[in-house]
Parts: sequence; C-alpha cells; structure tokens
Amino acid sequence: MGASATGAGLVRRRRRRWLRWAGGAVVVVLLAAGGAGWAVYAKLDGNITSDEAAAAELARYEGERPTSLVRGAQNILVIGSDSRSGDENRRYGRDSGTERSDTTILLHLAAGRGSATAVSLPRDLMVDVPSCRRPDGSRSEPMFTMFNYAFQVGGSACTIRTVERLTNIRVDHHIVVDFHGFKDMVDAVDGVEVCLAEPIRDKAAKLRLPAGRVTLDGEQALGYVRARKSLGNGSDTDRMDRQQRFLGALVNKVQSNDVLLNPVKLYPVLDAATSSLTTDPDLASLRGLYELVRGLRDIPTERVQFLTVPRESYVYNANRDQLVEPEAEKLFERLRSDTPVEVAENVPRNSGNPTTGSADSTAKSRNSAENDGDSGDGADSEGGGKTGSEQSGEPSAVNSPAPTFRGNTAAEDTCA
Repeated sequence: MGASATGAGLVRRRRRRWLRWAGGAVVVVLLAAGGAGWAVYAKLDGNITSDEAAAAELARYEGERPTSLVRGAQNILVIGSDSRSGDENRRYGRDSGTERSDTTILLHLAAGRGSATAVSLPRDLMVDVPSCRRPDGSRSEPMFTMFNYAFQVGGSACTIRTVERLTNIRVDHHIVVDFHGFKDMVDAVDGVEVCLAEPIRDKAAKLRLPAGRVTLDGEQALGYVRARKSLGNGSDTDRMDRQQRFLGALVNKVQSNDVLLNPVKLYPVLDAATSSLTTDPDLASLRGLYELVRGLRDIPTERVQFLTVPRESYVYNANRDQLVEPEAEKLFERLRSDTPVEVAENVPRNSGNPTTGSADSTAKSRNSAENDGDSGDGADSEGGGKTGSEQSGEPSAVNSPAPTFRGNTAAEDTCA
C-alpha cells in the first residue's frame, strides 16, 4: 500500500529526497572546490584507522567462522571502547594498558535496507571466549567468562569470534569508537535532545541536569550513557536501555535537515565521525563508508530498532548475565535469515513473545566497582565451543510471524 501524498507520507518522501541530495552535495562540493576539495577528501579519508591486525587474525580462523545466509544483508559489530589511553581518554580513569568493550552492539542491516536492528550485548554476559592472540603476540586460554573480557584480552578480533560463536551470525564489518570519538560526534551535531523523567545529580558522572527535555553536549552525553549509580535501578540492563534511547535520538538528529543540508555543520560531523573510527580494512576509507551508508539513508526512523539480547541473571552469580533460551536463539535465527523482528516498549510476560529479559532486570542492582573490575567470575573452559545453534540450510524463521522484543525505535518521542 502506497503512502498518502499528504501528511506523514509526504514528509518521509521529502526527507528521503533531502538525504539523497545531501549525499550528492558532498561530492559536488568536493569536485567544485578542486584542489581544496581533494585536500578535504584526503583529510577525511586519512582520519579512519584500519584494523589490519584484526583482519589478519580473523583470516587465520576463517574456516571456523559462520557463513552468510542472505545475500545483501550485513551485520556490523559496533564496539565502544573504554580505553583510557591518550590525553583525552585518560581523564576518565587510570590507563591500565588494556581496554574493554564498554558497549557492544550487533547492527543488522536488512538486505533491501528496509530496516536496521541494533542488538545490545551485555558486557557482563557469561560466554565462551576462545583462545585469542594478545597484543604481545602470546595466546590466551579458552575461558568461560564475562563478554567484555574478549576485547580486553584480544581486541576486536577476539570479540568478533566470541560473538560469532555465541550467535552463529557472520560479522561482516566492525567499528570501534572510544570516549573521545563519541563526545566529538555529539558536539558535531550541536548536542542531542533527551527526555529526563526526573532531575539527575550524579557527581561521579559529572551530571547535573533538570527534568524534562534537555540537550546534552558531548561530555554530558558520555556521562548520561555510562552512568549507573544514580539513574534507573542501577542495572546494566537499564543502562543499555538508556543508551538505545540516546542512539535513537542521535539518529534523528543526524538525519535532520539542520545537519545534512548545512555544509558548515556537515563537515564537522564527517570529521568527527571519521576521526573516531577504527574499522576493518573494507570500511577504512570514505568510499567504503559511503558504500555502507548509501543504503541506510532511506530507512525510516520507525524501522531503526534497538533492543537487548534476551538475558537474565546468571544462575551462579546474580551480578552477571546469561542468555534466556529459547528466546535468544529465536532472535539470532531471525537475524541469520534476515527475517523481521518487532520491538515494543512493553511486552506482556504471558504474550508468548520473547522479551529482553526477565523480571529480575528491574530488581537487580549492581555495584559499579564490581562490574568495572576484572572479568574472572566464570570457570575455565577447555573448548570454548559454539553456544549458538548449528547453522541450518533453510532457516525455520522465514515463514513464522515476527516475534516482538522489548525495545524502541528511533522514531519514538521519549517525552510523549
């Protein structure tokens, strides 16, 4: 059924035309600028760091990696690093010489680019981490432990292998962003508006904000998405929900005409975005990023979905997580076969649909010091084998109704 020529349908079509124009405008401006345009292109292109070490490690284990089932669909692992190295990042804590994945999102792009589904993976989810290459060239032992240990011991390659074993989903690309890069992105779009149900007074996160609609700058946004003690119930699940709502608001801001149609504002966004990224070699250029982003510009915000993998308290440690089955595997199967999922803010427990967790997610409150400590709660594992199901030739999810998971979309107004 086609959209009406008036109202929301017309607005969406106009937005799509604006987005297409904005993408072409960048090329036109660079061409028109001649040598200066090439200098700008070269600077932006040179900003991106190529993760050659991860590519080499993944190539070594190509034989054990899952294969893609649907041509054109893509899965991108977005990793938020808590590295304290460098002048800008050191202000957030002592540089221990290692880094962990503060936030990890598996972003699934449908083959027809009609939707994007971002699935948060809890950093304290108990998983099998395989033997991985350390930065010094030695290899770690396979271990059953917290998920963010994978990035700490073996960087992005180890994290990708862990995710692929957990989900049996092929990771096509990866992007790593640190604290400084996140802040720069938010500042480049002149801040992002969020809605606060009550005032925030958090000394540790350096936040002092009123209730209602508030536009956060980069520093405030970083504190907002990372805070745990003073916001919500203190659980990592609540923090991930907040991160997802913020990312939805950021998507809305970046897609707004105010950013994409204003060259003065567009260049800082491109500069901040590229400067903050470490990616796989295929994405480590403006051309590579353009090929990826080109298919995203027409996705309506109501089809940009955010959710958390179904989880519950780990049976042996309430401060850790484990997958809820079979709900988690249902989600992974849908993503593998590129079939739709739906999200809703509230999913009834007796609806027969999967949710992002059980009732303990609202009752459980974690001590921040415990969660930011070493990832050594699980017992060692000899095998580090797959925890996802075995891949099938014809996924059964294709003809089944789309399950509903607790989550939100980028179109939702959190103040409504």
